[in-house]
Amino acid sequence: MGPNESRNLWISIGAGVFATFMLYSYSQEKKVELEKAVGDKVRVVVAKEDIREMDSIYDNVVEIVEKNKAEVEPDYYASVPDLVGGVAAIPIKKGQTITKNQILEPGPETGMAIQVSPNKRAVTIPVSDERANARLIRPGDRVDIMAVIDSGKGINQKREVTVLMQDVIILATGVNVHNNLPRTIEKDPTGKNLIQTTLTGDTKYNTLTIESDMQQAQDLIYLISSSPSSLFFLLRNPNDRKTLPRFPASSADTLQNRALVPSSGFSVQPQPNLMNSPGR
Repeated sequence: MGPNESRNLWISIGAGVFATFMLYSYSQEKKVELEKAVGDKVRVVVAKEDIREMDSIYDNVVEIVEKNKAEVEPDYYASVPDLVGGVAAIPIKKGQTITKNQILEPGPETGMAIQVSPNKRAVTIPVSDERANARLIRPGDRVDIMAVIDSGKGINQKREVTVLMQDVIILATGVNVHNNLPRTIEKDPTGKNLIQTTLTGDTKYNTLTIESDMQQAQDLIYLISSSPSSLFFLLRNPNDRKTLPRFPASSADTLQNRALVPSSGFSVQPQPNLMNSPGR
């Protein structure tokens, strides 16, 4: 190989190396530009299957996936527990990123059907201060229900108080629904600014909505239609889920007889099955 040929070879090799370097530099610049355009990866909650409008959101219908941050709406959910228990405001397709404007908190706008357990029914009962613990009962609380029942006529007429239901879930007080933080938004006295007021201390409601089975609902509706003031609600500790054997119905006779017997000698006896099993 002559001097000219050797020089040409080295020039060709140098040109190839330079071209390779330029191509590598160009590809790196494009990679940086692409990374800037796409952004970092983020973990988002997506629908694992199609979710219908007004469906409740449970953890079995959603999952966490990674997506490019630039492709995701800013109000996405990054944690499954943050939206479990919510309600779909619109239909959500499988694989679609779930955003906060698509999820509603359970409340008046979502209705109450989603709060009712399968095979149960919601029953609304009128209440007053003296029958509902001064209206201090809140959605999600649990109560026992006692009923005042009159029977007989004339000199045979008597009034008895009996335990009707135990450990009953309160679905709503008025229009304030379980799992919802009720609130109102009103204008201040100047009319320029809005004031948000929570209704967790609201005592203006006139009804309680409870959950019952079908037979209990039938009994309750009978009592409500014949004597709505006959039902009394006893608030329970939220950690107390025990149901007790039913005492005999209280009447003037039983109270008088009970007063004659030492308290240690009084035993709890099951009562005839006037109304059926406890609530949820």
